[in-house]
Amino acid sequence: MGPAALRLAALVCAAGIWLPPAAAAARSGGGFRRPAGDGLNVLFIVSDDLRPALGCYRDLVVKSPNIDQLASQSVVFQNAFAQQAVCAPSRVSFLTGRRPDTTRLYDFHSYWRVHAGNYTTLPQFFKENGYITMSVGKVFHPGVSSNHSDDYPYSWSVPPFHPSSEKYENTKVCKGKDGQLHANLLCPVEVAEMPEETLPDIQSTKEAIRLLKMMKENDSKFFLAIGYHKPHIPFRYPQEFLKLYPLENITLAPDPDVPKGLPSVAYNPWTDIRHREDVQVLNISFPYGPIPEDFQRQIRQNYFAAVSYLDMLVGKLLNVLDDTGLSNNTIVVFTADHGWSLGEHGEWAKYSNFDVATRVPLMFYVPGMTTPVLYPQDRLFPFIDVFAPVSKPLPQDHLGKPKEMVELVSLFPTLAELAGLRVPPHCPKTSFHISLCTEGQSMLQHFPSTKGRQEASDDEGKPHGPLTAFSQYPRPSDTPQLNSDLALLKDIRVMGYSLRTADYRCTLWLGFNPSNFSVDWNNIHAGELYFVESDPNQDHNMYQSQIHSHLTKRLCRILEH
Repeated sequence: MGPAALRLAALVCAAGIWLPPAAAAARSGGGFRRPAGDGLNVLFIVSDDLRPALGCYRDLVVKSPNIDQLASQSVVFQNAFAQQAVCAPSRVSFLTGRRPDTTRLYDFHSYWRVHAGNYTTLPQFFKENGYITMSVGKVFHPGVSSNHSDDYPYSWSVPPFHPSSEKYENTKVCKGKDGQLHANLLCPVEVAEMPEETLPDIQSTKEAIRLLKMMKENDSKFFLAIGYHKPHIPFRYPQEFLKLYPLENITLAPDPDVPKGLPSVAYNPWTDIRHREDVQVLNISFPYGPIPEDFQRQIRQNYFAAVSYLDMLVGKLLNVLDDTGLSNNTIVVFTADHGWSLGEHGEWAKYSNFDVATRVPLMFYVPGMTTPVLYPQDRLFPFIDVFAPVSKPLPQDHLGKPKEMVELVSLFPTLAELAGLRVPPHCPKTSFHISLCTEGQSMLQHFPSTKGRQEASDDEGKPHGPLTAFSQYPRPSDTPQLNSDLALLKDIRVMGYSLRTADYRCTLWLGFNPSNFSVDWNNIHAGELYFVESDPNQDHNMYQSQIHSHLTKRLCRILEH
């Protein structure tokens, strides 16, 4: 047992934390209710670059039986949005409950506690309320943005676990057709041939399983976060998953061309995949490409295969909840930091305000609330082999309402309320000197009603308004540059703010001053307006349309508040 494990064991023994017994065997007429008492554990699963390419989101191509099974026992939000479509800003945003303009993190190169404010994080809040908090894999983005420590010891009871094979993610481990090793975008591999004979997400799953068993043995109240690397590029995963997706069955994106009315500031030139060796040999012109169609299909094929690999690991993790009986008293959250474009609008990355970049899967399993109270022998999450024939499709009528707009910044208050903790107050308009508050609002108002719980609309101090989601993305200039995707703070000159409702998305690209973080609302560089019903893929920008000119200002006005 290593030093971190020893310290964790000592914490468990010293904590003296009591957990309520498993839910009573008797069902309550098949109804939905929270188990008696508070103190539910939390298993927080976050994937990297995962758009809602899952069966439970009606994707007809991707095979994701284990995540679909979780969805069948969960509240599933069909319209959940990240606040910025890049890893570090998004993660810091939902882990602090603050928007990027409050964390002042738009890149990877500042630590919010010294750069913006000493904000309490989601796991820190649970730690301060008696939970043992643990991080496995990529939860916070490593590096400066989490103080090179994943915000330990503030957020975590023990030092976070990072898989030892993580360091090989971007090295030359991909076997090419020439028999040599390359740093490729497309990288299906034989796991036994990899350094250390493993992959990072495999290691993370094993560690998370070990911790779950340890928590059960010690009857300890916990918040365990596990961050999976996949399907983030490079697409390095066990090559057998590629067999699930024959290339002849893979289609192009429904809108593979750059929309004619798209302002140039809104386009991202996907520079990160251009650096991969297998992409470089294609000699693709900058900034608009396009990528050859056969390689487009291969990218999509490899992304889907990486999602199925992720699904297999999530299935193994959830199966342990059944094995240990933790399904009875553990909330499970599954989400992603943002999406990823698979050729839509001629883009192959995140780094934009399009739905394919900002929309994410989001589901909550809450024992006794999203499912009937369980018998001790019940198994909700038996492992499903993704390669086995499907015996019967899982139900698609999940509990989430499809048109509700929710945001990842609301994860903090939602989990606090689900766990029976005091919900942090809503932040005032300026909150840089307030350590504990949230800019999101609890999503429990959209959950099934439970007896004895006051409706969220009656909760004191909670804001209520139109169902909207806000996202933003910075740019260094009005035209695509080599640093358009990941501009440093000092280089940001334009900020794109997006308002998404059930009916439309409006984006304003505004002048931005990085020296004082100010936005000039009178300096509009460009605008976008898309109507969901007539243009669900967001291909026809109506911002300058004379037909809709009388609507544009009214629809986008809420962005200024």
